[in-house]
Amino acid sequence: MPPSSASLSPSDTSTLAPAETIDVAVIGAGPAGLMVAEVLSAAGWRVDVYDSMPSVGRKFLMAGKGGMNLTHSEPAEPFVARYGKRAAAVAQWLRRFSADDVRSWAHRLGIDTFIGSSGRVFPVDMKAAPLLRAWLTRLRAAGARLNVRHRWLGWDARASAGPDDLRFATPGGERRVRARAVVLTLGGASWPQLGSDAAWVTWLRDHGVAVAPLLPANAGFESDWTPHMRERFAGHPVKSVTMTLRDGTTRKGEFVISAQGIEGSLVYALCAPIRDAIRAEGSTQVYLDLLPDWGLERVAEEVGRPRGSRSMASHLQSRLGLAGVKSALLRECLPREAFDDPAALAAGIKRLPLTLLRTRPIAEVISSAGGVALEALDARLMVKTLPGVFCAGEMLDWEAPTGGYLLTACFASACVAGDGAAAYLQAQR
Repeated sequence: MPPSSASLSPSDTSTLAPAETIDVAVIGAGPAGLMVAEVLSAAGWRVDVYDSMPSVGRKFLMAGKGGMNLTHSEPAEPFVARYGKRAAAVAQWLRRFSADDVRSWAHRLGIDTFIGSSGRVFPVDMKAAPLLRAWLTRLRAAGARLNVRHRWLGWDARASAGPDDLRFATPGGERRVRARAVVLTLGGASWPQLGSDAAWVTWLRDHGVAVAPLLPANAGFESDWTPHMRERFAGHPVKSVTMTLRDGTTRKGEFVISAQGIEGSLVYALCAPIRDAIRAEGSTQVYLDLLPDWGLERVAEEVGRPRGSRSMASHLQSRLGLAGVKSALLRECLPREAFDDPAALAAGIKRLPLTLLRTRPIAEVISSAGGVALEALDARLMVKTLPGVFCAGEMLDWEAPTGGYLLTACFASACVAGDGAAAYLQAQR
């Protein structure tokens, strides 16, 4: 049995079998990696895809468990705006592969799609597995080779930094591969049990590549609930509210009470500014309008009506329809004396302060922000200091909320990187 990869020093690599030479290595077999393989195979190149897990597309399948959200149907301008600070860069990728292209691509795989009431696009059967099976069948037919249980160990220390010599740990020992081009699609740092463990950060930084810190995205936030709130209402949705940040940013939607705090689509849409405020100040407050369709004057009028012998909870339910989890939030977030002051109570209903203390750990969130700085890449997504090495997908420094935006940008960046690698290979002939 060859020595384990952990025991090898740079000089030990001379004892290994010579490296095999291939056209292009795609490292990471998630959605971005598989899309790169499709683009390069269509361009006539022999593609080898490597992944550390026993099977490919594991995070893709996990994301599809609640319904495979492929993309979103909203118009291009608001769609692009979802990418925040990186909107201009992602817009360039989307010119290569847009939300409409995602649907067309799925249809070519035999997967019909539909637009849900929220504008999100799903396969008709809502499942990820049939799409992945059809995709893998097409990739294999095009000649792509899938190498599982191949954990990338970085570049051979003796080789020049670039696509020359790659090292992989396999069940049979270390394997060396010399690739004419390399496309890295290694994901971020969320759900590491599915393969995205961010081990690549050190290797790229060691080669002078700028990598922004990986941070939780589409994350929940912690608030120190009372035992009653945590035990009675964890898992309850809070529907039809608006959330306002301290800078005035406001969004309407719904979220979910968790045992630790809050999560869900409204929270994810505002994740980046909330996370950044907590990082800068240690905590932050958001403000909830529990009755966004009611004006403050009307709320104050109803709260101020005589309630006779009824409890305040019964009064608010009768006059305003506030009950259940919304009523519990009022008790949780307002001081007791506010319930004796109709004006203060009405103001709290319309602008309820909720203190958020911490972001949930990156390992358990939906996606991560940060990664390879886009400034370190050229327009083809090739690393400027490592000719022949390209990057795509979630390992790049961008983020987006849930709703199909993540997957669409992963696909789009993969198409750009795949085109870039094909052009690079062609120029080396």
